[in-house]
Amino acid sequence: MLEISNTVTIPDSEMEITAIRSQGAGGQNVNKVSTAIHLRFDINASSLPDFYKERLLELNDHRITKDGIINIKSQESRSQEENKEAALERLKELIKSVTVVQKKRRPTKPTKNSQKRRMDSKTKHGNIKKMRGKVNGREG
Repeated sequence: MLEISNTVTIPDSEMEITAIRSQGAGGQNVNKVSTAIHLRFDINASSLPDFYKERLLELNDHRITKDGIINIKSQESRSQEENKEAALERLKELIKSVTVVQKKRRPTKPTKNSQKRRMDSKTKHGNIKKMRGKVNGREG
């Protein structure tokens, strides 16, 4: 049972967890032990509230297929149990991320005084750069 919040939980029967062999370097252990975890979770067939389902399906995340299936692969650890915990934690974070409502941004304009200060500093900086030029004096 994966607990998302106080009221929302996901039963283990809705998650398909498969042990697979890890990719990459790691010596003989990689070739003979299935330590990586592949987690599949079908959003549409889950018992999640409709609010969560809608938000998850709207997400533009590479882990979510067009059919509404979340695929998470975890292979950081050499332990199958640690990889399973990591995959479940990632699923939990992904589902929790849709509950956070972003504040609507209100565009603002810089104040007149801040614009004036900016232009004054630019003029001052330009004058300093002008002073770096060659000195035209008489050779004596």
